[in-house]
Amino acid sequence: MRVLLALGGNAMTNDGRARPEDQIEAAHVAMAAVADLLQHDVDVVITHGNGPQVGNLLVKNEVAASVVPPVPLDWCGAQTQATLGFVLMNALDAALAERAVDRRTATLVTRALVAADDDHFSHPTKPIGRFLPAEEAQVLVEHGETWEDRGEKGWRRVVASPEPLEIVDAPAVHALVEAGFVVVANGGGGIPVVRSADGTLQGVEAVIDKDLGAALLARTVEADVLVIATDVPNAVLRWGTPEAEPLGRVSVGELRGYAREGHFASGSMGPKVDAACRFVENGGSRAVITSLDRIVDAITGDGGTVVVPN
Repeated sequence: MRVLLALGGNAMTNDGRARPEDQIEAAHVAMAAVADLLQHDVDVVITHGNGPQVGNLLVKNEVAASVVPPVPLDWCGAQTQATLGFVLMNALDAALAERAVDRRTATLVTRALVAADDDHFSHPTKPIGRFLPAEEAQVLVEHGETWEDRGEKGWRRVVASPEPLEIVDAPAVHALVEAGFVVVANGGGGIPVVRSADGTLQGVEAVIDKDLGAALLARTVEADVLVIATDVPNAVLRWGTPEAEPLGRVSVGELRGYAREGHFASGSMGPKVDAACRFVENGGSRAVITSLDRIVDAITGDGGTVVVPN
């Protein structure tokens, strides 16, 4: 069985803290779960979010904007892919050694193709980073960034969040997987690139939804199962009400119906539900949404919210 495991960006922090030592500690927790999966004769490809880590780089951009040019978002994505991959590989190597499991690890800095004419570029709406006073935001506007006045909270940067169309570096991911590597790839949804008329690729200022990137990567590597690891054991109907109901096994059609009824927030569970549905609708045997500590049960049993074909 081949599993695509998507780790949320907050899984790489420790109770919301994102110091290097906190991220290393969180990586050891996450990779212990991956090592347990590998003991069950499961092939694993790993992807991850990078929101907190990119957020840290954006703060550095803001603080230093009057001294050095801000680093563009595609560079932020590449830097965090490489850094988190390094941290995850070290943690996974240690967990595998403890279990006497002989597997090699690799990280691939991965590009995801988006359309240059995607509507999201004309109307960027994805808020990123922290709120700033008008005068500080203006410095970054002068560097070409788009910021919006959000009232009392201050100004916040907005960027495009285009649809991922293709994992550009899929052949390299495939080659590593077939050679027996546990691969970390397409972190943060992938580094967004567009193709020019002459066929060359260039990075763009955008953020790809990490869950949609995970669904695309899962299909690309021909995964049997997509597991989206989050901070709750199940997707929940009527979240936050006395009638809250955790979802167990559910057909993709039923889950789409619940989504249309507004059960899943667009900024949290909504993209995960959409990604799980897309994977199953495109031929995946099942997708699971659950917490990191339950991913072995999700694969070997029936834990979490299990999305199956109609």
